[in-house]
Amino acid sequence: MPGRLTAPQPGWTTQADVVIIGSGIAGLTAALRLREHVGTVLVVTKDVLNAGSTQWAQGGIAAALGPEDTPEEHEVDTLVAGAGACDRDAVRVLVTEGPDAVHELIALGTNFDLDAAGELSLTREGGHHRDRIAHAGGDATGAEIQRALIAAIEAAPDIEVIQHALAVDLLLDEDGGVAGVTLHVIGEGVRDGVGAVHCRAVVLASGGLGQVFSQTTNPAVSTGDGLAIALRAGATLRDLEFVQFHPTVMYLGPDSRGQQPLISEAVRGEGAFLVDHEGDRLMPGVHPLADLAPRDVVAKAIMKRMLETGQPHMWLDARHLGAAFWEKRFPTILATARSHGLDPVTQLIPVAPACHYASGGVRTDLDGRTDLPGLYATGEVACSGVHGANRLASNSLLEGLVFSRRIAAVLPGELRPWSDPVADHRTAGLVTGAVRRELQETMTSRVGVLRSADGLAEATALLDKLGGHAAEQVDQDSWETTNLLTIGAALADAAALREETRGSHWRDDFPERDDERWAGHFDVSMADGVTTVTFHPAPATDTDLSATGGSA
Repeated sequence: MPGRLTAPQPGWTTQADVVIIGSGIAGLTAALRLREHVGTVLVVTKDVLNAGSTQWAQGGIAAALGPEDTPEEHEVDTLVAGAGACDRDAVRVLVTEGPDAVHELIALGTNFDLDAAGELSLTREGGHHRDRIAHAGGDATGAEIQRALIAAIEAAPDIEVIQHALAVDLLLDEDGGVAGVTLHVIGEGVRDGVGAVHCRAVVLASGGLGQVFSQTTNPAVSTGDGLAIALRAGATLRDLEFVQFHPTVMYLGPDSRGQQPLISEAVRGEGAFLVDHEGDRLMPGVHPLADLAPRDVVAKAIMKRMLETGQPHMWLDARHLGAAFWEKRFPTILATARSHGLDPVTQLIPVAPACHYASGGVRTDLDGRTDLPGLYATGEVACSGVHGANRLASNSLLEGLVFSRRIAAVLPGELRPWSDPVADHRTAGLVTGAVRRELQETMTSRVGVLRSADGLAEATALLDKLGGHAAEQVDQDSWETTNLLTIGAALADAAALREETRGSHWRDDFPERDDERWAGHFDVSMADGVTTVTFHPAPATDTDLSATGGSA
């Protein structure tokens, strides 16, 4: 893999104290918090401000907001879902600071749904033992949060925004710390083309890697760019093998590619249930929570029945919810389904698992620091330790919110002096965008929901072969494809080494969880294009939950 991306020399330069890469809940929260404490804040985003994954979040945001709920109970549910691979301290931070963070969103102007008494309307999703999911617009929570955040950003004249800007690589100083970032900007006046932003700190909030697979709920911008630029610069990636496949993604046929319609877990939270082609229910007897079991459990149950029957999908039955309920509670999902010729009010919904969320990412501490001076990470691009091997439903928006606030609390006091970038002697390279589809199909078929040693070895060989297809021209497609290949290969390496089944990592040849050998984390690092994967043992964090004060 290249140690840096081939790119033209910067044709323009600018500077800011802090550059934030990404414009979802994590990036915009960090920007709004930091603007009061640092000189200049620049937000760069690959598309427009609302093009990332936050906009697509349906179910809601989880926090102990109800009178009968507690952070301790939320902690237990998170640890159980994470299958022993969570960082308990990080989870405790998430659940204890979460309620205040959500109330801050409300104060910012986010309009969450209310019940008849004027209180927050809370629902339940998979893996939760309490109603603790706050939602907006029925099933448009992310869009409403994004609206409120963008309105606040636009009202803050001291926050600069550059849209249509792909982050190419980080610039480093002589001490190996962050000194800036190169961008490729399309159609932004004098800042068109490749340029450089000199800065004192970078906050990565660039989202996930969903486009490394053929079918994903992630938008087109989710090409793992933040993960790749951090890895190339010397930061460590952790838990890459733990990719969550959402169990109920609308099945549009064998030839459908790219972003697929998500059927929120909240639909099952309101009473929908899974059935096979004979009409038999899938989940009773599989897990005490049945259709509201953690996502990895439900996805595996669906895949097992698909393999047993040879069917390409299962069905979600939500007909009994009725037209009025659908129109009020899930208007977005209803409209999307009908746009594909399906009416959930009268028909079963065909569903199958698809890539949804990267539980791993750039390794951080509890304040978002990476092991690269001046580089912080938050949201899906980060691995804070809260998700472990399987993210609990609706904890993703909360993570971005909580840990961006924590970054903003410490970063101003840690701002490094201005420093000059040094010449980058890492080997440059670029893979042609023409191999993207084969890359995605390789990842889906061999590094997807069900994995094995043979399939992972085949994937590694195929990805290595694809890496030999050098790009003939420098363009965004080639930059993104190179990032996808870099992260896909690292993911496959980690998945091959973890010889067990844990959370969302499912090995057909090692079907049981094995704490004796594999309780811990795989870290990925890179030096001039050569990746190294190392295992770091750590005690499982879901085996003794009595100290939390909750119950599973």
